[in-house]
Amino acid sequence: MTAISCPPATKPPCVDRPRLIAAPFTPLLPDGSVHYDSLAEYAANLSSSGVTGVFIGGTSGEGMSLTREERMRLAETWLAAAGQRLSVIVHVGHTCLEEAKGLAAHASSIGAHGIASIGSVFFDPSSPEAWVECCQIMAAAAPSTPFYYYHMPSMSRIREKASRLLPQMIKAIPSFAGIKFTHEDLGDYSECLRLADGRYEIFFGRDELLLTGLSLGAKSAVGSTYNFAAPLYHKTARLHALGRSSEAEEWQSLCTNAISIMIRLGGLNVIRSTMKLCGFDCGPMRLPLRAPDECVTDALRDELQGIAFFERLEQARAELLQP
Repeated sequence: MTAISCPPATKPPCVDRPRLIAAPFTPLLPDGSVHYDSLAEYAANLSSSGVTGVFIGGTSGEGMSLTREERMRLAETWLAAAGQRLSVIVHVGHTCLEEAKGLAAHASSIGAHGIASIGSVFFDPSSPEAWVECCQIMAAAAPSTPFYYYHMPSMSRIREKASRLLPQMIKAIPSFAGIKFTHEDLGDYSECLRLADGRYEIFFGRDELLLTGLSLGAKSAVGSTYNFAAPLYHKTARLHALGRSSEAEEWQSLCTNAISIMIRLGGLNVIRSTMKLCGFDCGPMRLPLRAPDECVTDALRDELQGIAFFERLEQARAELLQP
């Protein structure tokens, strides 16, 4: 099955822009409940920044820390908020295959543009074929909805290269649409692109390496920092497309350095806090994660200001809005 088609954004993306899909954080209220009412504003912000889709309920969205009911309502609310501006891929992975089937069927019933599942996160699959069978069962619960395998070895138990699983998934899953590839094995990514041959979408999943991904042939990407920094990546991609490689590398380095700061200061919780510094507060986090304290947030702001992150983000955003 071919990859999903994206609803038109408010402003059609330029031909030299990759398709950027944000992995949204799940906004929470002070009491820890999901802040569903904030998603309309969230969707509008993403659309205005050149993002064309969302991948919800994954790692950045703390999907595994939400209840089944919360995940279903989150999907429903995102679909309503996205309208015709954004495509919505719903992460349905779960430690219980029956629960994953239910989430997949629900996502299909509400009109999700795609579903996806990360690799097994508790038990090691007995074989690569066993994991492919799990994906086959999930996809069969939503046979008319494109299915994506979410390859992220740092968070899952899947050791097999994605390029070795890809042919098996193509054969076993009629609705198979591609892979969200979140790993540093660029050789494996390149092989996935070769095997996909334009028929399946291979999302590049490492924001800090996007320019390298574009050089390898990536046409689309999913990432957490696209929530607030998409204009920077569009600037990088445009310069790359124009052959201005040194300038593209300079803008990618800005993004890479910013991510290094966020990782050093804490990781996902600090990346989420950067969203607040950029103007959209997603609230607290679910245990076992906690939002960083004030000292860490102050250090984050100071270090990002030290590399002119906010200043250059505003510059890139202004250029993005130019006709």
